[in-house]
Amino acid sequence: MVRLTRAQQQERTRASVLAAAREEFTEHGYALAKVDRIAERAELTRGAVYSNFPSKRALYLAVLIDLVENTATAAPAASPSSPADALGRFARTWLERLPLVGDTASGGRLQLRSLVGVLDDERGRTVLAQVARLEALLLGAALESCEPPRAESPRRVRLAALVLTLLDGSGHLAEAAPGSGDPFDVARACQHLAGIGLADTWAPPHLPSVAPAQPCEDTWAPPTDLADRISGVRVDLGADGVIAVLGAGRLAAAEEALRSARPGDQVTVAAVTSDPAETGRLVRLRVSDLVGCLRRVFAEGALPPLRLVLDDHATVASALGLPAPDDETETAVRVERGKIVARAHGRGAAHAAATAEAAGARRPRKSRS
Repeated sequence: MVRLTRAQQQERTRASVLAAAREEFTEHGYALAKVDRIAERAELTRGAVYSNFPSKRALYLAVLIDLVENTATAAPAASPSSPADALGRFARTWLERLPLVGDTASGGRLQLRSLVGVLDDERGRTVLAQVARLEALLLGAALESCEPPRAESPRRVRLAALVLTLLDGSGHLAEAAPGSGDPFDVARACQHLAGIGLADTWAPPHLPSVAPAQPCEDTWAPPTDLADRISGVRVDLGADGVIAVLGAGRLAAAEEALRSARPGDQVTVAAVTSDPAETGRLVRLRVSDLVGCLRRVFAEGALPPLRLVLDDHATVASALGLPAPDDETETAVRVERGKIVARAHGRGAAHAAATAEAAGARRPRKSRS
């Protein structure tokens, strides 16, 4: 019999706990689930469960992440031809999570990725609100790629937020009153919302008063083994562009980096938190869920032009010289030719770094004499 390594044994234990927890949550729901019963189902001790997941909420979120990330996704042959087409496809994909006839109430909530009764504290609700704005940005940026080329493409983030609100409402209704409403009607409504006039502009009032980024010439060693959560491929953090390190409570600032960046910049957001077990898993769950839908609707070239790293272990933050990032962190750097050439901290940091003067423009020209 082959002896398992410590890492292999830990992974087997974790898999057993997740499988047992999924059975427990499907049968009893989140509120009535018991960690003792999960341990019994997994044939482990209560301590073994808590050594892998520090709380019932962390375990529930891990079960949902496992459900979302192990759902097969197939990229489409071509991207939608218009925002209306994209919204119809996106809504139909999203609505596949609605419970089926015969599903138990608890099992249906799991299928819906329900967080009702799970986020019962102010911190969780605050983070969820920020994640919702990030979700709207990602969907909105993808919708903008469907627009015909023009001098100034319209912003579609408010439209995306409206559609996500409608879909989330359908999910809550399905949870409270299974079988209510027609998902095909909801999908058609989302498609028709593309024609609504929202006068969507992007002009945050605080940006004109943001302090300029501080110029520098710092060498650094960018991490090389981190994946972009949107495309799924390794992200090159040494590429020219902007890196914004945003706490889970500041994720809405991602749009400042994206909108303020210069043409050709790589824009990367590294999401950090002081609570990876719960807050980090909440962000990962929602991002993975939305991106999974986007990948089934938009071809690779039409996905949002943003690199997103979930920096739970502060790998990116540490490399940039941030030793203890938390949910309120908001800092950004501009990278050029492998060096950090500008740094900014605080509200508006992503905008400041993105609009920092090019390094070449800061250097005085040498005299020809």
